[in-house]
Amino acid sequence: MSHLSSPPKKHKGEHKGHSLPHGSERGSSSRDKDRSATVSSSVPMPAGGKGSHPSSAPQRVPNRLIHEKSPYLLQHAYNPVDWYPWGQEAFDKARKENKPIFLSVGYSTCHWCHMMEEESFQNEEIGRLLSEDFVSVKVDREERPDVDKVYMTFVQATSSGGGWPMNVWLTPNLQPFVGGTYFPPEDGLTRVGFRTVLLRIREQWKQNKNTLLENSQRVTTALLARSEISVGDRQLPPSAATMNNRCFQQLDEGYDEEYGGFAEAPKFPTPVILSFLFSYWLSHRLTQDGSRAQQMALHTLKMMANGGIRDHVGQGFHRYSTDRQWHVPHFEKMLYDQAQLAVAYSQAFQISGDEFYSDMAKGILQYVARSLSHRSGGFYSAEDADSPPERGMRPKEGAYYVWTVKEVQQLLPEPVLGATEPLTSGQLLMKHYGLTEAGNISPSQDPKGELQGQNVLTVRYSLELTAARFGLDVEAVRTLLNTGLEKLFQARKHRPKPHLDSKMLAAWNGLMVSGYAVTGAVLGQDRLINYATNGAKFLKRHMFDVASGRLMRTCYTGSGGTVEHSNPPCWGFLEDYAFVVRGLLDLYEASQESAWLEWALRLQDTQDRLFWDSQGGGYFCSEAELGAGLPLRLKDDQDGAEPSANSVSAHNLLRLHGFTGHKDWMDKCVCLLTAFSERMRRVPVALPEMVRALSAQQQTLKQIVICGDRQAKDTKALVQCVHSVYIPNKVLILADGDPSSFLSRQLPFLSTLRRLEDQATAYVCENQACSMPITDPCELRKLLHP
Repeated sequence: MSHLSSPPKKHKGEHKGHSLPHGSERGSSSRDKDRSATVSSSVPMPAGGKGSHPSSAPQRVPNRLIHEKSPYLLQHAYNPVDWYPWGQEAFDKARKENKPIFLSVGYSTCHWCHMMEEESFQNEEIGRLLSEDFVSVKVDREERPDVDKVYMTFVQATSSGGGWPMNVWLTPNLQPFVGGTYFPPEDGLTRVGFRTVLLRIREQWKQNKNTLLENSQRVTTALLARSEISVGDRQLPPSAATMNNRCFQQLDEGYDEEYGGFAEAPKFPTPVILSFLFSYWLSHRLTQDGSRAQQMALHTLKMMANGGIRDHVGQGFHRYSTDRQWHVPHFEKMLYDQAQLAVAYSQAFQISGDEFYSDMAKGILQYVARSLSHRSGGFYSAEDADSPPERGMRPKEGAYYVWTVKEVQQLLPEPVLGATEPLTSGQLLMKHYGLTEAGNISPSQDPKGELQGQNVLTVRYSLELTAARFGLDVEAVRTLLNTGLEKLFQARKHRPKPHLDSKMLAAWNGLMVSGYAVTGAVLGQDRLINYATNGAKFLKRHMFDVASGRLMRTCYTGSGGTVEHSNPPCWGFLEDYAFVVRGLLDLYEASQESAWLEWALRLQDTQDRLFWDSQGGGYFCSEAELGAGLPLRLKDDQDGAEPSANSVSAHNLLRLHGFTGHKDWMDKCVCLLTAFSERMRRVPVALPEMVRALSAQQQTLKQIVICGDRQAKDTKALVQCVHSVYIPNKVLILADGDPSSFLSRQLPFLSTLRRLEDQATAYVCENQACSMPITDPCELRKLLHP
């Protein structure tokens, strides 16, 4: 199995008659499907070129990336390459010197980005080629998702897939003409080496530049036409019932009955799919399909939680599984996965009442609080997959997370009393989690042999089966396993830790605010809601420009834990606004503090001003000015590892209409859904979050109003009752009786709702009509969940 360039392509192709969205899949591990380096080109390339030779140790002389804030760019600051950050200085140089631009895009916790940096960008000869014949530009895709999306669209359209690192050659006018992903440094039997590619492109630029420019223009024009999303002649969005059923059927066809999930391998968590299935269950719960949707989502969440994709020792979830069984993961941990999975497990608890799911949600948030949290309330982006097995050694993927039998035996030698056979705590844990002397990682998943004799913990038996196997009490086994895991956790602290990407992104912080707010509300834990509040305060203090009303995309951890910004600041993209607005709406419903709702409204106004397409409908991913010079201005049309910002915006607009009654937001929501009609009709499974929004728009939104004092016990009891029930299509409003309050000014009908006998009172309103007043939480629950 060869080291490949990227994970499998984003699923825009066919899978059992439909596309399964894995979205913005991150850099691949060595255990992904076999594929050689992906090269795409708008012109034929002649053969030729020799393999590169190993370089001597690179001189530690910094290039201009040393002045950047991005952890990814700083990882390349000592390459013997004349790197430029994305910007006018690089573009002017390319035009002045008439050189092609070499654009390399990645992120700091990407395994294959590390590989290419080490193999090629540290190579003196390759560095000389890049510096003399090209203008070389390095981009952190998490800082500039607009740049990443534009050129990934080209790579995917002209090759067999996409992923990171992404390497694209551009004209001085920023139009792409050749692209690919990971390149090995030297030519192989089936793969072209990076040095050879550079020599070929250099020659083509000298000999056939006009052909390159013409073909590049033609490809760009075709991409522009293909990527257009517009209302066109359509008046209304498609039928929600039809889209819902088609989306469910397509998911059902791809579902793995045994292990859950929706592909063979690699397998991604895809919370957007689980969210869709829960919503589908709610609207079809009396049907066989509805029951199946619920079972598919719950089974997938349970199998993921039992698998090696979950870190059983330190909690949190890894990026994806390299196998069908969720066993051996690609070990990086992303903030956006933790945020969305916390919500998914909380919803699973709401629906099933099974504390297994609430325990998973709490574990995720415990991990985030411990490992991905800034002291001022913000959240870091990721932890790397790679780390040195011991200090001074070369980093290996998964080294921090895997165990040998010998290590476990030494850490857990205590005998287990009452067992039917001689047994130590270590042997009990190894049996339950499937550890073996030879290691439980298949050689096919470890082509470099880095994980021989190592084990990934994965639950092989239920607690009941493990207890029965050794004649022990179930609770005793639970305690012994938890004690054993804690000892492994303490021992693991002494290992070299994976690299932390301490960059903070507004979008992912918004998702994490939702994660803490929703889980805290569902579980009735104010401590978790406080984390969400601190996250929102961080966003307002450090990532919001009061003068312009705009969000900043990024901030960084400085020395001593301070917060720093790039200069000039990197302004927010559509996903920053959409995800932060969602987080603030979730936080309002969890805390009933109306200041968060007010800020959400102001941010939505700014989003509409900066990103709304007044001609075609829907939102562009980037501001017109920020993306000046880029050949495309795109609207993201796929719910993947993260939901599309347009899908989230559709939900936000519906909720804001419910909170304020402002018709403009409902009109915008309908226009957005109409603009994406063709995408939904063609492949609804690529937009499950938007199909969910379509259903919400065509059903009736519930306005659940609680009249009472925010801190009063009876008010809290009614609020907690609402949070305990899975009702995705609702807004929760606290009416405290103050006619001058923000919500009273927005929704005049609130002044007509009264407390019954001076008790906290609930009303459920739909279509401008409200239920009879309810003071008993049990009665309210019956009304909400008949």
